[in-house]
Amino acid sequence: MKIQYLAMLTLTATPLAAQGAAEKEAVLKTVNQLFDGMRKHDSAMVRGAFAAEGRLLSISEKDGSLRVITPEQFATAVGRAAGTPPWNEPIYDPEVRIDAKVATVWAWYDFLAGEKWSHCGIDAFQLAKLADGWKITQLVDTRYQTGCKTPAAPK
Repeated sequence: MKIQYLAMLTLTATPLAAQGAAEKEAVLKTVNQLFDGMRKHDSAMVRGAFAAEGRLLSISEKDGSLRVITPEQFATAVGRAAGTPPWNEPIYDPEVRIDAKVATVWAWYDFLAGEKWSHCGIDAFQLAKLADGWKITQLVDTRYQTGCKTPAAPK
């Protein structure tokens, strides 16, 4: 009986693992849509990665102050930057956690304007699975210009 029970657990667990991998991929696709839009200075692509009610928060390295902007403000800034070097924000080793319709992504990043390195930090995304797919509801980041151990940071 134990053997049959274990076999049944294996059969039922495999689809759940595959489903989890597909959901993680979908969550990261939304995050990467944001970064692709930034590189292309594509406001619509950036706007489409966010829930309308979303927000972006940055914590200053210098004084610990919190800056809050809306996805619309950020998308507008991305569009205005057209003609300037692309905003490139590679992320490293993203940790994705999902429960039902809520997801979190935590990753180190570098920020480059074209080829020029600007800063590094942590991106912490909160996403919700809405009628039209995974959308970023909140993005909080830290920003450092010293002590960075990320791949693009000056050594």
